[in-house]
Amino acid sequence: MQTPSFLPLLAAQSSLGHYWHKITDRTFSGVYHANGFDLAMMIPYFIVLFILALYGLHRYWLVYDYYAYRKNVPLQPPPVTEWPRVTIQLPIYNERYVIERLVEAISRFDYPPEFLDVQVLDDSTDETQEVARNCVERFAAQGMPITYIHRSNREGYKAGALENGLKSSKGEFVAIFDADFVPAPGFLQLTIPYFMNPTGGAAIGMVQTRWTYLNTDYSLLTQVETILLDGHFVVEHGARSRRGTFFNFNGTAGVWRRKTIEQAGGWQHDTLTEDTDLSYRAQLRGWKFLYLPHIECASELPVEMNGFKAQQARWAKGLMQTAKKILPKVFKANVPWHVKSEAFFHLTANISYPLMVLLSTMLLPAMIVRFYQGWIQMLVIDLPLFLASTCSISSFYLVAQKELHPQTWYRTFLYMPFVMATGIGISVRNAQAVIEAIAGKKSEFARTPKYNIAGKQGSYAKKSYRNKAGWMPYAEIFLGVYFALTVVYAVANENYATVPFLFLFVWGYLYTGFMSLGQTYLAHLRFEVETPEMRPAASGAPGF
Repeated sequence: MQTPSFLPLLAAQSSLGHYWHKITDRTFSGVYHANGFDLAMMIPYFIVLFILALYGLHRYWLVYDYYAYRKNVPLQPPPVTEWPRVTIQLPIYNERYVIERLVEAISRFDYPPEFLDVQVLDDSTDETQEVARNCVERFAAQGMPITYIHRSNREGYKAGALENGLKSSKGEFVAIFDADFVPAPGFLQLTIPYFMNPTGGAAIGMVQTRWTYLNTDYSLLTQVETILLDGHFVVEHGARSRRGTFFNFNGTAGVWRRKTIEQAGGWQHDTLTEDTDLSYRAQLRGWKFLYLPHIECASELPVEMNGFKAQQARWAKGLMQTAKKILPKVFKANVPWHVKSEAFFHLTANISYPLMVLLSTMLLPAMIVRFYQGWIQMLVIDLPLFLASTCSISSFYLVAQKELHPQTWYRTFLYMPFVMATGIGISVRNAQAVIEAIAGKKSEFARTPKYNIAGKQGSYAKKSYRNKAGWMPYAEIFLGVYFALTVVYAVANENYATVPFLFLFVWGYLYTGFMSLGQTYLAHLRFEVETPEMRPAASGAPGF
């Protein structure tokens, strides 16, 4: 006999009715009373959730500043009549796959060669020394003003190499490019005029350009990295520069006035983010920074999970080290309150990683306790805090994509679960880095491996420099399994509203853990994606 077509609809209505009756049932209202265990769980749970919500609300505030001060953008400077001398510093460490690509890009600069001074600052300990030296000799023979400077030790790491190069440099301005960058020929002719502008140019100490990416469509990981970095370069830098608060040089693809570096105390290596450290010291001395998002500089994204996690952990630890060093000076400085508050949120933002791990361990017992306290309390208290903590992330990155890709930005919605899950997945490694910074534990400058990969072409499977996985992936996989059990508990208790959120934790921890282990032993492992091109155009027009 044929089943009537309305029976599935009745079944669905019956299921929804059952669930609604369950969450609104007041039969045992007033029977539950919190005990000591419940309070011991809920007090730290809400403290953590409240702090995360504050940092989430700060993201909303950055979006507000980005639009509220949209008119505060640098005007096009007048043409330069006399070009100043510029030193170009190329700090490298074991970069044999990309150094020649970088030097070749610099050789194409449309800048008067008699006013250029190019330095390859090599701290390498492998055959990169020979590759770089031969490359420098070849281009020098062609008339390029380039010198090779090698240090036998890595004292101060990148900051030490830059400081050492300044001793023999000749330029009034210093442009810095990391080994994985490919600046366009007109980079200096586009940036230097802002320093030479008769109207306010003398007060400018640094200009930062926007990164673009050579290998966005290589894998799912590089797509996620693109979205994360575009959020930083579009919304964070955009909002801070437009509002007039402090923002940082990103270590590469920028130009400094040499006098600014010297007056701010030079490059110092007591933090892992020497660029942010110097940026704040310079701005506290009164120097103005410019962010020029319309000027792009192409770069290569990390293509394997261990390299990506090492990079993120270095940035997380370095920012917390800088916060300990710089924030007391900022609070004592004669600067507006909004500058101080923004500096606090900027430099301490990575505290969210240990808090995220702590929240992860508390979610299951908190879910059990809150379930017995009633759905109304969860709706009124928990839900707004969760939305402030998590949805601000989505809006933050969606705004960046809308600014860069006004015609196709909506496609980013498909990637937002992966962006949020990846942020959760790297929280264990970053939490360790932040705690080490707070405790004052020193560590080496862990470089990010570069493999000369553009687009979907190329492989790192047989190349050196891959970071080791260590024990961290096992902790991530353990947390992934823990949250899978939490999903089972939520489904068993018909707490379906929490399941999508919990799945982000499951996917995030399992993805980062298994990818770290898998790429250690199967170096070619990656999740490829067929997506529309999202990389900005090389023309310089906004094109994340």
